[in-house]
Amino acid sequence: MSHAFLQALEATGCVGGRSGWTPAHLVVEAPSGQMAAAAPAYVKAHSQGEYVFDHAFADAYARAGGQYYPKLQVAVPFTPVPGPRLLVRQDHDAPMLRRLLARGLLAFRDRLGCSSVHVTFADEADLAVLRNEGFLERNDQQFHWRNEGYGSFEDFLSALASRKRKAIRRERRDALAAGLVVERLTGSAIEDRHWQAFFDFYMDTGARKWGRPYLTKAFFQELGRRMADRVLLVMARRGEAYIAGALNLIGADALYGRNWGAVEDHPFLHFELCYYQAIDFAIERGLSRVEAGAQGEHKLARGYRPATTRSAHAFADPGLHDAVADYLSREMTYVEALKDELDEAAPFRKEPPA
Repeated sequence: MSHAFLQALEATGCVGGRSGWTPAHLVVEAPSGQMAAAAPAYVKAHSQGEYVFDHAFADAYARAGGQYYPKLQVAVPFTPVPGPRLLVRQDHDAPMLRRLLARGLLAFRDRLGCSSVHVTFADEADLAVLRNEGFLERNDQQFHWRNEGYGSFEDFLSALASRKRKAIRRERRDALAAGLVVERLTGSAIEDRHWQAFFDFYMDTGARKWGRPYLTKAFFQELGRRMADRVLLVMARRGEAYIAGALNLIGADALYGRNWGAVEDHPFLHFELCYYQAIDFAIERGLSRVEAGAQGEHKLARGYRPATTRSAHAFADPGLHDAVADYLSREMTYVEALKDELDEAAPFRKEPPA
């Protein structure tokens, strides 16, 4: 959630135009004209690239004769990273400004003729205000690795059950068995040839998943120009040729795994580049966690634990609002039960009973 990242998306055409993401940012100005608060918002013509799936709501509303699109989305496009969405100046009355933004979003939704407003991957400070303004809360989960003060990757492994330690060591060894070399690049070490190779990997992944890649080569290059010191590229090469890579963004206290791709298939290479190298980097930098993106219960066996993510939703039609509220109350019970079950299945050593 930074101006540099959001502006890079707009400047390179990843949002705007015919992308289905029309920027419609909400701003609160002080009497002096100074910006006091803002919410990055987009008028959406579809539900792609959000990672909080509401296709069932759209289908149900269409069957009932309603028009779900356009909708108003408060989010970082294509980025399932939890964090603040109602941005306020800390030298102002933050709770009051959040209330103004929440109410402004509802008014903006109605003025634009949108069916709904969605604030996805919000933090608790935002959710507390949004709930008070009538938004419905929805819970989901991701898998995050947590740094418990480990001094090395081996320290982390020592916290795992013996069988899991052996499995991870074997995966790391087998991933590079074909003579592959791993490079971790950040800042000025990232050159245009690295972005070109990574973009090829990204496009190959999109093609194999039958998806439509959202990001352009120009975006990755712009990311390198604007915020290279906050980018970590983990690249694998065979000889002089790069064959796979993973893109991460470096936050103040976390590493955010974003995109991955490869043009050669090697067993366990995905786990090495996306998960184990990220853990290594976080330990070296003293970061508190690695957020590995949306979905993926296979991350559990690699030491990533379930973490709850939250979003807030407000529908203009009272009938749709009530129907979604009923569904979300039942969905939340399921999500909480699943998290407990996954926590119990985590690969960490069980403490002996007292």
